Amino acid sequence: MVTAGLRMAMFAAVLTGAAQAAPARLTEAQVRAFVARQENLWNAGDVAGFFALATPDAAFTDQARAKDGRVVVYGTSTVAEARAQAAKFFAKSRTRETLTVRSVQISPDGRSARVEGHEDALLTSAGHTRHLCAETLQTVVLTPAGLRSKGRTDTVTPCR
Repeated sequence: MVTAGLRMAMFAAVLTGAAQAAPARLTEAQVRAFVARQENLWNAGDVAGFFALATPDAAFTDQARAKDGRVVVYGTSTVAEARAQAAKFFAKSRTRETLTVRSVQISPDGRSARVEGHEDALLTSAGHTRHLCAETLQTVVLTPAGLRSKGRTDTVTPCR
């Protein structure tokens, strides 16, 4: 028989364990490992795994830098919309993306980080391969479930 006191002690132990399981502050190494995990999932075509790492309110924006320097926004998608677009893409195409993280800026409270990077991608579809490059920006947040992305903005740029 579990007494009220024992129940309270067990509840306190669970809370203490949960608090110890989640880090209090993000580290740059954790953020970089998270971004590497995203890259691996994407390159494997694991749409479900990739989007499981997003917050429910994440937004994914695609845009390009015009020759005159202006940024032309193609559109912003919700998680559901981006997931459907990715599934459609992977049904007919493959990609190999390499993301170089240029900077990780952890917020003063240590609960989020701004990640800037450069992406180099080879997209293969219908036997043709295209080389694309983009500047990337995303915010990674610490949640009870672990690190999650608030989405990402990719700005297509000329490859160098």
